[in-house]
Amino acid sequence: MNKTIIELRKVWKTYYPGKISLDVLKEINLSIYKGEFVVIVGPSGSGKSTLMNLVGMLDVPSKGHLFLDDKDVSKMSESDLAQLRGRKIGFVFQQFNLIPALNALENVTLPAIFQGVPEEIRNKRARELLELVGLGERMNHKPNELSGGQQQRVAIARALINDPEIILADEPTGNLDSHSGQQIMEMLSNLHKEQKKTIILVTHDTDLIYFSERTVHIKDGMIDKIRLNGKK
Repeated sequence: MNKTIIELRKVWKTYYPGKISLDVLKEINLSIYKGEFVVIVGPSGSGKSTLMNLVGMLDVPSKGHLFLDDKDVSKMSESDLAQLRGRKIGFVFQQFNLIPALNALENVTLPAIFQGVPEEIRNKRARELLELVGLGERMNHKPNELSGGQQQRVAIARALINDPEIILADEPTGNLDSHSGQQIMEMLSNLHKEQKKTIILVTHDTDLIYFSERTVHIKDGMIDKIRLNGKK
């Protein structure tokens, strides 16, 4: 097995709605390995979205420790965390989260702008990525001129612009028809196989687990079980 890239040690996440405390995650111990394809599944309210936010460094634990490449990020400032996140993790969301006023090329370059990549370099990289996801002829189209599947491909290209080690996909097929969803999953699978990306996919759709190497089942804020899978 490759080295650990993300590790959660005795992690709790507690919220305080009103005068009560709500433990959304309880004593989570989880290691994700470099180059692995992991699916995190669980029903609504199980805590998987909160776990996704922690794994993606979008939030920090209430208790416990969160490591990225052996660095404890639990106590990092938000600005330092944002820089680290921008370099290390690419995000793909169910809602695509594209900017309506920008075309595909401009949407893809956004994360590189925040990382200070020069315009010529980021535009060249964005064109290559849009070619990679089969949208070479749609670079100048805005989101409302693209199908749902095409918008998600733009989102994947955007996630890759800073060449992150980790791709975190939150219900990436949730707003797509079955054919487009299959294409997106095959694309993520190819990124894992060919570019050795670490893929972490969060979903309630158990049909997607067969693309992965391991499945982490979340129930009532705790890890219920972890299973090895046979990949497609």
